[in-house]
Amino acid sequence: MIEQLGLSLLRRFDPEIAHGLALRALRAGLGGGRGAVTSARLKTSFAGLDLPNPIGVAAGFDKNAIAVDQTLRTGFGFCEVGAVTPQPQEGNPRPRLFRLAQDRAAINRFGFNNLGMEVIVANLEAHRRDGVVGVNLGANKDTEDKAKDYVAVLQKFAELVDFATVNVSSPNTEKLRDLQGRDALQRLLAEVLAARDRLVRRIPVLLKIAPDLEDKDLVDISDVCVAECVDGIVATNTTLARVGLKAPARMETGGLSGAPLFDKSTAVLRRLFVLTEGKIPLIGAGGVATAEQAYAKIRAGASVVQLYTAMIYDGVSLGSRIAEGLDRLLAADGHIDVTHAVGAGVEESRDAIVA
Repeated sequence: MIEQLGLSLLRRFDPEIAHGLALRALRAGLGGGRGAVTSARLKTSFAGLDLPNPIGVAAGFDKNAIAVDQTLRTGFGFCEVGAVTPQPQEGNPRPRLFRLAQDRAAINRFGFNNLGMEVIVANLEAHRRDGVVGVNLGANKDTEDKAKDYVAVLQKFAELVDFATVNVSSPNTEKLRDLQGRDALQRLLAEVLAARDRLVRRIPVLLKIAPDLEDKDLVDISDVCVAECVDGIVATNTTLARVGLKAPARMETGGLSGAPLFDKSTAVLRRLFVLTEGKIPLIGAGGVATAEQAYAKIRAGASVVQLYTAMIYDGVSLGSRIAEGLDRLLAADGHIDVTHAVGAGVEESRDAIVA
């Protein structure tokens, strides 16, 4: 009830201002919660990391790592901060975040706005006490060598985080998505992974991809990720597509997230699971707002799930509600733990085709 009143109040503000206010309220302890929701069924591992549950907060929610502990206390199994660039970056001009309430969606064209790695490292040191935390690696808009930027942020955060995600899929940084091509991606990942392997503390490195890819692109990405031994793939970032939207802001430029992204991102996830033959752990992201949708991502091949946009409409307590609901769904289908459900829907489809 209190959370819903707070959400109603925040909707009176510009979306970006409202988001900032929500983070400050969360940091002040107004988000409540007693820690991660967990059970024998929900406990899982991802890329060698032990998680209390498979429901995480996607990058973008807490770009500057000001409320990490408080976010994890609301029930989530893990969270990801950033995207972080080496130098502070203003991003694109405001307004750059738009609510699409009729569509339960959002459009953003932030452009990797953040306080820079030095400040964000200090914030993380001050605001993190426990739990699994990752960093989303970004590159400054004007840098000539994107790989150098990714490596710099990776090296800066390696002692503080549990995993790092190479973000080549934001639609709001010019030419960034060009790095998803086979040759460019192979060079980039080889350099980043080589830098990771030189670290004293070796952490998993993931790749975050776009939903707006042709099948041949997914084949290339899968081949490269398997060859380079990437530790995981996040499927997916926001989309440039605008199909079936109703809200007045539907034609704003930028990346679309939320409910309209669910089917598109889940199709990419399912295809990656088939292409990689389950050899690479996958994070399902895009449009998750219910336990049923989280379960659908897992059955499509995701080992864990991330969400963000749905919290605009349902609050930070959504993570605990999804985790609790997922536990019930797993029990109803007779799964002893979440790992037994990963890719189950894909396997059932294969069995049906064979039959």
